[in-house]
Amino acid sequence: MVVPCKKTIKVFLFHSIKERHMQSLVINIMGKDKPGLVDALAKCVYNNQGNWQGSSFAHMAGMFTGFVEVHVPEEAKQPLINALDAIKDLSVQSVAVASSNNQHATKLTVDVMGNDKTGIVQELTSVLNQFNLNILTFSSHCESAPNWGSLIFKAKAEIAVPEAFDDGELQDALEALANDLVVDITATR
Repeated sequence: MVVPCKKTIKVFLFHSIKERHMQSLVINIMGKDKPGLVDALAKCVYNNQGNWQGSSFAHMAGMFTGFVEVHVPEEAKQPLINALDAIKDLSVQSVAVASSNNQHATKLTVDVMGNDKTGIVQELTSVLNQFNLNILTFSSHCESAPNWGSLIFKAKAEIAVPEAFDDGELQDALEALANDLVVDITATR
């Protein structure tokens, strides 16, 4: 005997929502570190119809700092800026920018380690500039070298390079800055 089977078919209709022009906004924040700063920022973005695209935050010397990219409807841009400016104990700057589709096909990650010395960041960035390279991200810190009693400098940079770029020349130029500098370059294509 065959038992009839009842199936329920659910149909979802997606109504076309009038596409709104979204504005890209880069927000820079700084304030004395305390719990809730990122939450206050995120609430402002959410309450003003913003879409959080990316962010980077850091704690340095008792201060909390960072930046966020959000997309917000054009009509909500000024209310968002006003809400951000009203966050207590937080310095906020925001800049409306055109969306950038300038994606480089080749990125290099450059890791550098060596004895800390005055001017090391300037020397590193000067070499990158001599090769006309764009720094996409850069982070650095010093840590104690237990065997030597001095500070070791460590940095990591992600840089955009042209397709046919020879990273060997860059490595040679960076290593020539000091005889104790260790440089590791890896490509991301």
